[in-house]
Amino acid sequence: MKTQILYIALLFLCCLSCTTADDQIQNPENAQGKNMLLMGNSFFRPYAENLDHLVVDSGIAGHTSTLIFRGGENGRPINFWNDADSPEHQQIKSTLEQGNVEFFGMTAGLLPENPTDGFKQWIDYAVEHNPDVIIFLSIPPIDFPENWNQLAEDNGFSSIQELYYSFINQTIHTTVVDQLRAEFPSTQIFTIPTGWATLNLAQMNLDNELLDDITMFGPKPTSIFTDAKGHQGQIAIETGTLIWLNSLYQVELETNTYNTGFNTDLHGLAKQIMNEHDSNYKQ
Repeated sequence: MKTQILYIALLFLCCLSCTTADDQIQNPENAQGKNMLLMGNSFFRPYAENLDHLVVDSGIAGHTSTLIFRGGENGRPINFWNDADSPEHQQIKSTLEQGNVEFFGMTAGLLPENPTDGFKQWIDYAVEHNPDVIIFLSIPPIDFPENWNQLAEDNGFSSIQELYYSFINQTIHTTVVDQLRAEFPSTQIFTIPTGWATLNLAQMNLDNELLDDITMFGPKPTSIFTDAKGHQGQIAIETGTLIWLNSLYQVELETNTYNTGFNTDLHGLAKQIMNEHDSNYKQ
């Protein structure tokens, strides 16, 4: 009898511990905020800035971020590194030298001739001062959306989606991330497929699947793109930031209550994008 009671008690404790672990995954208020250094350009900046708001809204305490931006090619890692006399270069280095950076995020758009250049130098500097730092690359959408179809055709693809899929998996993952992982085997390096938010929303708009009055080009609050370059409207920013929130903090998007300001299910779209992202390149 005593043996049976002991077995039941142990079984209860085991179930209780499992429930607690699940709660820590499901409930963002149990998540510990991280100290992040985020640098990039205008296809990176909106998500980095909006992330602070979504993290607080999700109940995650202790999140801090240092944001450093420059426009266009100047926001690439290689340009930040080469411009050693710039205040941005000095700020990035001084932030890393403090030794408490937990996440270091960079943009992975237009690549230099040697694809790992810039990433490699910054990661090396980051690891020197922050041995446990985690690195992520945000993959932006392809710019100039009015040229997408022609660009896909010129590169032998039947759609912009096929071209972008190849860009992520063959160029960024194979050419950049895999090489960086080989050079820094003790450092976690992953990617965030931010650009799928814009590509999917544009396709949904063409297919009349959006539940909001959204134009392809126009003002930021009511458009997918704000200009011919393809800068993001608010609906793309909100979707992309939800992707970041899930990627960086594993917030369950189906239960997250953040109000995006749109009727379209942006949580569901962001979750779908993350579900389809290669698990080998997730955090």
